Amino acid sequence: MEKLSKKSKLYLAFVFVVLYAPILFLVFYSFNSGDSMTNFKSFTLSHYKDVFNDSRLIVILINTVVVALLSALISTIIGTLGSIGIIAIRNRKLRNMVLSLNNILIVSPDVIIGASFLILFTMVGVKLGFTSVLLSHAAFSIPIVVLMVLPKLQEMNSSLIDAALDLGASRRDVLTRVILPYIKPGIFAGFFMALTYSLDDFAVTFFVTGNGFSTLSVEIYSMARAGVSLTVNAISGIVFFVTLILVLGYYFISNHQSRTGAQK
Repeated sequence: MEKLSKKSKLYLAFVFVVLYAPILFLVFYSFNSGDSMTNFKSFTLSHYKDVFNDSRLIVILINTVVVALLSALISTIIGTLGSIGIIAIRNRKLRNMVLSLNNILIVSPDVIIGASFLILFTMVGVKLGFTSVLLSHAAFSIPIVVLMVLPKLQEMNSSLIDAALDLGASRRDVLTRVILPYIKPGIFAGFFMALTYSLDDFAVTFFVTGNGFSTLSVEIYSMARAGVSLTVNAISGIVFFVTLILVLGYYFISNHQSRTGAQK
């Protein structure tokens, strides 16, 4: 068992190295005073200064954050209510069918989803830009929120609801004072997952973004096509650090909630 444990740790360490080495390599050269990723001359923050001095990139960064926050909020509300609705379905076959339809959206290729949204927005006359990106991000994030919230609902004892109703609580009170507080960790998990997916999405955004509106993922792609620039490294580094902060924030919030729940 000890040898197996050592092998597992070595394998896990190897996986993390393979996953994070390219990202760390990219971030490392974002501090290079040179103009290439082949020779590190000296430490500098000039590439990050170039990013923050570029008003167009700042607008794109703001666009990305606003879309991510709004789409995460919308998808969390809809996904949470949808999860409660799925649990309320008494017919098991119908419930499984709805869950299967939800899971299909998650495993579907992003290119197919992006092309589908493009066709839909073109047919209904929605102008490509902020609205189309926001709607598409919220739509593909809803199934993720459902998967995060459903396990908490499934482990919830139905006797809690019955007891609240017997004590005279209304359906609204049951929802706001019993169900939502119990599934709060799942709601937070869904929100942060939706936020992360929105921040780094490229394929869907590429299809539904229009002239005059862009997000960081699309902008990084456009800049990379024009040639290797360490400004791209700096932007990618900012996105990586923001995502890391979000993940750590979710981790600490989850731990705090777990400890609070254990104390109660």
